[in-house]
Amino acid sequence: MRRRSALAVVSIVLTWLFARPVAAHVDYVTEGEGERIDPVAFVVEVLSDPFNAAVLFGSGTAIAGVLVVYLWLRPTITDIVVLREKLASYGDLIPWMLRLSIGLPLVGAGFQGYLFAPALTFDPTANPVFRVLFIGLGFCTLFGLGTRIVSTLGLLLFGWVFVAIDLGVIIAIEYVPIFLSLLVLGGGRPSADDMLLEVASTAGTYYGRIDPVHHLKAYLDETIDPFRRYVPMVLRVGMGVTFVYLGLIQKLATPGQSLLVVDRYGLTSLVPVDAGLWVVGAAIAEIIVGLVLIAGFFTRGAAAVSFVLFTTTLFGLPDDPVLAHISLFGLASAVFTLGAGPLSIDQWIGRPALDDDEQTIPAD
Repeated sequence: MRRRSALAVVSIVLTWLFARPVAAHVDYVTEGEGERIDPVAFVVEVLSDPFNAAVLFGSGTAIAGVLVVYLWLRPTITDIVVLREKLASYGDLIPWMLRLSIGLPLVGAGFQGYLFAPALTFDPTANPVFRVLFIGLGFCTLFGLGTRIVSTLGLLLFGWVFVAIDLGVIIAIEYVPIFLSLLVLGGGRPSADDMLLEVASTAGTYYGRIDPVHHLKAYLDETIDPFRRYVPMVLRVGMGVTFVYLGLIQKLATPGQSLLVVDRYGLTSLVPVDAGLWVVGAAIAEIIVGLVLIAGFFTRGAAAVSFVLFTTTLFGLPDDPVLAHISLFGLASAVFTLGAGPLSIDQWIGRPALDDDEQTIPAD
């Protein structure tokens, strides 16, 4: 009995710490859908085991207890205060961070032949238009050239793939909040847009006489400026929706496929618990993290945990495509840097590093 209790405590820690290897994009590391299992019956069966229930509810209660104590005491931790203020100074680098996070995967998608998500493949030699389109979008995004135009094209392309080709592209939904944010922010700095605007707007330059778009960029910067403050909200909600989708649809709705991941990588040998507990634990963890992000509650903490778990995935699943996760790394990094933003619980109860009238992401 004592041994089983000790195993329960260890499992609480390890299951939540290593849940992310199962919480990867399941479609990327499995072939087929696995055994067809009723999701509701599967969850009920897993939770009907007293040990499984103790691990899940025990870990959830422990985490909730820590949060309640923290909110009750509200300690001022100098390290966190300094970190928050330092992160606030990185706001002008967010566009660059976001461009890198999707520019590289877009170039990779063009060369390797897939439509945003590695599970949606095409033959690059038979479809040169797709190849050139993705590579072009990727390089323009990386360089920050025509960023708002490229972001608009990216959103339209994602929507077209979703409507006309395969609904499964929703697995790469993190592209949507990043494209939307770049549409608002522009290329930022360093970027080709910023350099060309500086040259074009300087009197007496040759380029300024022929550049057709720098007046448009200046106009858009001024027009869209009021919406910049909502970018942190767009990013955290987008990341939250991604997590909820991965947990609810990719795990709980298709437990048979998730069990294939557990079996393929021998995860029950890593932590000797029921395979069903791995799947349900990973799904619940993702859903909770997603809902926390959507609500904007302990946002930077949730983003930091996400970043660590993404890293765990890369080491836990050696054949999981790295490029497919760069966008998520960038999204998590941006959310960690910016915090919750407006319309969030953190803004309501937190201690922001900036005043309400200060821009989180300064204008170009």
